[in-house]
Amino acid sequence: MSDIPSSRRAGRPHRAEGASPRRIVLWVVLAIILILVAAVAWVGVRALIAKRDLTQAVALVGTLKSEITATNTSEAVQTAKTLQQKADDARSLTSDPVWRTAEVTPLIGSDLRAVRQIAAVVDTVSTGAVTPLASQLGGISTATFKPVDGKLNLQPLVAAAPAVAKATDALHRARVQAAQISTKTTLSAIDTAVDQLQIELTSTSAQLDTVNRVAQLLPTMLAVNGQRNYLLLFQNNAELRAGGGIPGAVALVHIADGKISLEQQAPGKAFGPYRTPILPLATDTKGLYGPITGEYMQDVTLTPRFDTSAQLAKAMWAKKFGTGVDGVISIDPVTLSYMLKATGPIPLPSGDTLTSDSAVKLLLSDVYDRYNNPTLQDALFASAASAVFTKISSGGFDAKQLIAAITQAAGEGRVLVWSATPSEEKIIAPTAVATLLPQSTASNQQFGVYLNDATGAKMDYYLTTSSGVGRAQCRKDGRPTWVATVTLTSTAPTDAATRLPRYVTGGGEFGVPPGLIRTNVAIYAPKSGVFVGASQDGQPASPQTTSDGSYPVVQFQTLLRPGQTTTLRVEFLGASNLSKSAVSIGGTPGVHPTVTKGVVVTCENPLQ
Repeated sequence: MSDIPSSRRAGRPHRAEGASPRRIVLWVVLAIILILVAAVAWVGVRALIAKRDLTQAVALVGTLKSEITATNTSEAVQTAKTLQQKADDARSLTSDPVWRTAEVTPLIGSDLRAVRQIAAVVDTVSTGAVTPLASQLGGISTATFKPVDGKLNLQPLVAAAPAVAKATDALHRARVQAAQISTKTTLSAIDTAVDQLQIELTSTSAQLDTVNRVAQLLPTMLAVNGQRNYLLLFQNNAELRAGGGIPGAVALVHIADGKISLEQQAPGKAFGPYRTPILPLATDTKGLYGPITGEYMQDVTLTPRFDTSAQLAKAMWAKKFGTGVDGVISIDPVTLSYMLKATGPIPLPSGDTLTSDSAVKLLLSDVYDRYNNPTLQDALFASAASAVFTKISSGGFDAKQLIAAITQAAGEGRVLVWSATPSEEKIIAPTAVATLLPQSTASNQQFGVYLNDATGAKMDYYLTTSSGVGRAQCRKDGRPTWVATVTLTSTAPTDAATRLPRYVTGGGEFGVPPGLIRTNVAIYAPKSGVFVGASQDGQPASPQTTSDGSYPVVQFQTLLRPGQTTTLRVEFLGASNLSKSAVSIGGTPGVHPTVTKGVVVTCENPLQ
């Protein structure tokens, strides 16, 4: 028996087996704290690893791009595999339940969510675009595009087309994913990463979209299982047209199962004049450029609408020779000069050697000094075109440099393509080779400047141009003020009237004194533009105001003596929903590259 009285034993608290409730609560709180610490540590460690993997993945994209450009196939395949692994790791590190739970926490939640979304975008690009393309690298190289005995082997491109299409779709999905990443409350470093990701995806997606269109088109347009005829226009920029220059020479190219041959050539002057346009012309085309657009082969490029030019040229060729064509392709002597970097020097029957440095001067200037007879001039053009074609069709070129040359020329508007097959033309239409018309987007509004020679001669060899565009927000209604400028300069020698051949100066035949340059300048504004005013050399001007379809147009006529410069300035109002859109400017490719620049616009006096 205990010495303690029973009464006292009864009043003492009863102790249960195990921990007290207070200790249980403490242990629970401690456990929660430890779990939270572990979760934070887990997320933190995984974030660091994910950052490392994402950084390496971005670097590998640059490496892969360089390897593909340099056609280092085996290295590119290995790089693609490593990129895939890094992208997989980054995505798995940022997609577990702990990470997703941490995304709802204050302060860091939005940052973690953005990192996970970036990882998902990179994984989409890697899995959906890089991996399928890398699987085709072994079958395609620049050498694939070199003819053998005049024939192209198109099977590797046919085989690669599905992978290219899959990659194009993947990049589109990645762009949508990236656009949905919110950076309203994220750290500045993440803001920058997301912005850069979106910029790179937009650029790369556009490039791959072009490749996808090529992969779809080339096999059929190069008659992989049939025959095609194409009309090739050689535009002469020494006598400008909106589309580049007069079609000084025209050739028929025949393709049978990838084998290309030059069948027939004719000078542009051999077609027309026709009493009426060979095809009905749009009212706006006739109003701006006259019915002669459809009456002379040399004038079909008066309009920047290459689909119109091509259909007119096709009809004229069929009328003269009875041969139908499946499409029309246009290039100029500057394009030939770029291509000569890939072929190397080419000897001509005239005794000249055509080189990248000499081609433009020989074909657009020297030929007129040497030959007074236009027939001999045409013969030199024909021989130059034939010689370059023969060299290329025989495979005598550096494939990588040739692709770069054509890409550069296409970017400058010097290569244009039209297909008579509607399904093919639908694929071509959104690309840079379809037309010279301004192509605006919600984020960028584009102007176009188109030059047509009114001298009736070859004086545009001495014409240089620069253009620019700028914007300002001057109105309370939010409509932006757009200002485009065009500067033309004659670099003709001071004694051009007597020193240059009559064929170059025109000899006053069309009302222009010898040595002077007369030019019709059409400035196309974005479709929403409303014309406000214009000036020339700082003085108020009254140009023709009209439209070409849905494009507002103003047209000037300038006359320059040797050494003279003139500057045109036009003001338009844009739509209020385009107040933040960038503006750009393009137009006619001439003998010399057009210099583009930004324009400072002041609300007080936009036309000065």
